[in-house]
Amino acid sequence: MKTMHKMSGAQLCRLLLVSLGLSALAACNALSPTPTPPPAFFSLDNPGAASASAPPVAAASAPTLVISPPRAAAGFDSQRIIYLRDPYRLEYFANSEWVDPPARMLGPLLVSALERSGAFRAVIQAPGSASGDLRLDTQIIRLQQEFQTQPSHARFALRAYLVDEKTRRVLAWREFDADVAAASDDPYGGVVAANKAVQTVLTDLSIFCAETARGISPSK
Repeated sequence: MKTMHKMSGAQLCRLLLVSLGLSALAACNALSPTPTPPPAFFSLDNPGAASASAPPVAAASAPTLVISPPRAAAGFDSQRIIYLRDPYRLEYFANSEWVDPPARMLGPLLVSALERSGAFRAVIQAPGSASGDLRLDTQIIRLQQEFQTQPSHARFALRAYLVDEKTRRVLAWREFDADVAAASDDPYGGVVAANKAVQTVLTDLSIFCAETARGISPSK
């Protein structure tokens, strides 16, 4: 017959302490927060601008254009990347952001696009001491990734006013809107589509400004 050994009180206490320790460790691991991944930062850019040919030389009588700092409608004036699953309800990606508020990134893109139009003797980004014949005021109305359809879409809308600097009279205004399908339903897919939408709007804006400025001389 096998001999059965009884545990001493000390052994029972040690076993109980080990069990309690393991239970506490498991509880701590269960309650420990999951590490949050670092945010990913994205930009609005025009990679092809650096390799593009020099802009056409404008006529000596062409007006000078001053570009005001772009503004953004409420909700679109931060670095947070906006998406929509339901109409009218803005949501934000948790770990994806713009490297700068879109309105700030848009300024240099406006200058580059208007310079390439060849319609202006010079394109100046305000604020600055130089004055011009015309002023371009812009406001971002929306910049968002929309998930109401599959695939998702990036939408960019911009309102623009072309103003006579001397008389402060609005010569023309227009709202531009571009909608581009995303290649993937994630923040990166939305950012790529947003950049394409921005370039589409900038092309249309350049045509609008050139047509409005046609025939306007600096002496007007």
